[in-house]
Order: sequence, then structure tokens, then C-alpha cells
Amino acid sequence: MKLIKLLAGSAFLFVSFNALSQGTISGNMESTFQYLNDDDKINAEQPDEKALLNSYINVNYRNSGFKAGMRLEAYLPAILGYPDRFDGAGLGYRYVGYENDLIDVTVGNFYDQFGSGLIFRSYEDRAIGIDNMMNGISLKLRPYKGVTIKTVYGRQRFSFMDGKNQYSAGIVRGADAEVNLNQWFPKLENSDFRINAGASFVSRYQEDDNTQLILPENTGAYGGRLELAYKKFFINGEYTIKEQDPSQDNGYIYNYGKGMIINAGYSQKGLGIILSAKSIDNMSFRSDRNASLTDVTIGFIPPLTKTHTYNLVATLYPYASQPNGEVAFQADVIYKIKRGSWLGGKYGTDVSLNFSTAYEPLKKTSGIDAMDSTRVTYESKLFDKSDLLYWRDMNVNIKRKLNRKWTVEASYFNISMNNDVLKLTDAKGIIQSHIGVLDVEYKINRKHTLRAEVQGLWTKNNKDRGSWATGLIEYTISPDWFFSAILQSNYGNPVEEDRINYPMVFVGKIWGATRLQVGYGRQNEGLFCVGGICREVPASNGLTMSFTHSF
Repeated sequence: MKLIKLLAGSAFLFVSFNALSQGTISGNMESTFQYLNDDDKINAEQPDEKALLNSYINVNYRNSGFKAGMRLEAYLPAILGYPDRFDGAGLGYRYVGYENDLIDVTVGNFYDQFGSGLIFRSYEDRAIGIDNMMNGISLKLRPYKGVTIKTVYGRQRFSFMDGKNQYSAGIVRGADAEVNLNQWFPKLENSDFRINAGASFVSRYQEDDNTQLILPENTGAYGGRLELAYKKFFINGEYTIKEQDPSQDNGYIYNYGKGMIINAGYSQKGLGIILSAKSIDNMSFRSDRNASLTDVTIGFIPPLTKTHTYNLVATLYPYASQPNGEVAFQADVIYKIKRGSWLGGKYGTDVSLNFSTAYEPLKKTSGIDAMDSTRVTYESKLFDKSDLLYWRDMNVNIKRKLNRKWTVEASYFNISMNNDVLKLTDAKGIIQSHIGVLDVEYKINRKHTLRAEVQGLWTKNNKDRGSWATGLIEYTISPDWFFSAILQSNYGNPVEEDRINYPMVFVGKIWGATRLQVGYGRQNEGLFCVGGICREVPASNGLTMSFTHSF
């Protein structure tokens, strides 16, 4: 009997291995390790564990339409600044499914998005600790050429504690349909016109457990979108409505929410122009009405601000989208001055101009009784803004390759940020800053490159923490090694003892799909933002190692 069981087990393993060998396996892994020290100068404390670790590995399998995958995660404990809702090691993501030309079904965990994401975006961004993946079922149909229908049903991940996922209190259900009219109508297929249209509906169910208010247990959000393009021009827009959704975010009022985003642009060789406008009112939408910060968000408010990468611009005064209300505008112009001209030089010169701003929506309260039982506290209209400025950013960037060895890039940023609204520091009112950056690259030879940055930030009337400077030098041996050193200094702080320097050094090695980086130094306290979503990062002093590999 034991021999029979052994033979049966061996046969099962052989069949399983043979089946797996017919498909493809892919994935990636990442580990970030920190060892931190006490630093009284910047109020950095060494955690009790001294060492912190974030780690995960994704494995995906495909075979003739069948798909399956999983992600193992470990937070032992989570790295500094990461949400404390991530702890332990275990299976954090798993799914099975099947896909062909007609159908794509996934059971388990999945990510998806409807349109721009205003009423539904399930996504992951490990850099800032966001993972609101769905746990349930996703079904996509392509019943006709140019037609895609999506449905989703499940709960969102709230936390990962003791090595297990914890999901939100509410259930999320949604459907989305998109039509590419160029594919649907053969006469349009070869036309210079391009037309896409879509519509979405999302509903959340959450039990009414409030003893003082009558809360809607089912809250719906719906909207439509349209994209038109003709040769070098395009315009697209999306409009959404959210039904009454009393929540912690809006103070449990019963106003409807609404949002609209419009983008228009023109592009040709050497020139690109994009104009955008956004009006958002009471559009915070979560699968738990009592949640806050970045927890279990169903909808996503796309930012209308340039994504900055330079140290002082990206970390000191960033902007986070305001889901409860903002009227925002952005203009982006990219132009390449022709090579061979006096201004363009031998290789041409790249010039980019960007302007973005955001205001509080105008909310009319006259004639409305805030104590009325309806709890509808104001009226508002799309793109009707008040005089209260949230944010303004005007910046210009000029990049020119002087010869085969030298490339120079210069940037200027003028940023005004309302700290009474964004609350990034202890300062009051508008903080206006001027930032200049000079970025120079020297190509020593085919493999060796040296790059240096000098950055300066000055606030009007020396407000908040005053003046800053950053210097960076980077040496690259392509394609294997890179070395860098960066010094951020708050040299102009009005308080003399707070004129602190933040030095850091990095070294890294790349082996094809494998990358290892080691860094040591002092990290400034502040906000880390990606795509208009931010998380607080405490001050720290210590060693950080990161390892990534794809297969």
C-alpha cells in the first residue's frame, strides 16, 4: 500500500511538473532593508528591532489561456514611514483565471481601473505603501470588435497583519463598457478621426452601523467619457456623479459628489501642447466610510501637476490631490528648437514650460440651513472656484547637448503652496518658494559618465524653514556600476540650531535583470509623493539596502 501511494504521489508530481513545463513562469522580487540609528539632531529614533525589512516575490504562470499567480510578502517590521497596517510574512496576493479572445476572468486578487479612475481604481504603489487590490472576481468580455465590457465584484484590501490580508467592511461592485468606434464602424477604420466612448457604474454596500444618523447602505457612482482625435489634435473628457455618501472625509454630510476632467492637446515633431482642467467636489469614495488617509479608496483623483524629480522640488512642498474639492488647471508645452540654428545649436535645444494651479471650489451656503435634517450643507457648480488658492506651480526647463561629451540642463520653479490647507509644515498661510536647478552631464567615454546637480530653494520673506541647497554628484560605469553622493542642507533656517545638513552616499551594481543598491546617510523628515498621493516619511539616519530581480 505504501508503495502504491508513493508511486501515485510520484506520478502526480510528474504530471504537475510536466504541465508546468508546458507553460511560462515569470515574476520579480524586491527586498528593502534598513538599519537605523538614533540622531538627536533630527529627532530620529532607532526602532526597538534596529533592523527593518520589506520584501516580496511575485510569481505568474501562463499556459494556453490559463493563468495563475501569487505574491509572498514580508514586513519584519515594515520600513520607516510605511503604514503600520503592514506586518508579518505570508501570502498577500493570489489569483487564478482564464483568458481568450472573448473572455478574461480572474478569481481571487486583482487590480483594475475604469476610465481615468475617478470612480474606480484598484492599484498598487509600493513606494508609498498603497495597495487597495480587490478580492473577488473580475470578468472582461470582448463580444464584438472594438467593444470591451468589464465587471468587478469584491472587497478591497485594508491591511496585511500577522501575515494575512484584512479586507474592508464594504463590498464593491462595478461595470464598465468601452467602445472604439473606429473598430466598430469599418468606414471609420482608416479615417483621420479617432473616437472612443465609455461609461461606468460602481456601487458600494456597507451596513449602517451609526446610531445617530441614517446612512445609505448602498452608494452608487456613475459617469461617462469621450475621446475625440483628428490628425494631430485630441480632446477627451470624463464626467462622474457620486450619490449621497456621508463619511469621515466630508463630515457625514449628504451632498452629492461630482467631478469632471478635460484634456486637450496638439502634437507634431518638435512641439507638444497639452491643456487640462479638473473640477472635483465631494468625490472621496471609499469602501469603508469611516476610513481616512489613503485607506481603501475606491476612486482616484488624477493630479493636474507636473511630476517633479529633483530633490528640493519633489520633497519639500509637494501637492496632494484634494478629493473633497478642487478646481485645477494645467498647461504643458514642450518645444524642440531646431538643430543647426543659433538657439538650437548642433544637436537642438529642448524647452518645456509648465503651469498648474488649484483652487477651492465655490460653495454657496446662503439659504441653506446646515442644521436641516437633510444635511445638504452647500451648493456648487462645476469649475466655479473661490479665491482661495491651494497651489500654483510655474516652471521652465531648458536642456541642451553642447557636444558629444557635455549636456547641460537648467530649470526654474516658482511654487506657491497654501499650508493652511495642505498642512505640510508648521508655517501659516501661503508659502512661496523659488527653486533653481543646474544639471550637468559629462560623458567621459562610451561607458563612463559623470553627472552633477546644484539646487537652491528660497522662500519669500524667509518663511517656514528658509533657504535650502542640494548638491549631487553621480558616476556611472555602464552598464554595471553607479556611485552617487548627495548633500541636502537647510543652511538658511531662521532658527540657527535647525540649520542641519543631510548627507547620503549610494553605490549600486547591476547584473542584467538584477540590481543591488546600498546607501547610508541622513534622511530629512517630510512627504514622499507619487502621482498626487503622499505619505509622511520620518527623519532617519542609517543604512538602506535594496535588491530587485526579474525573471
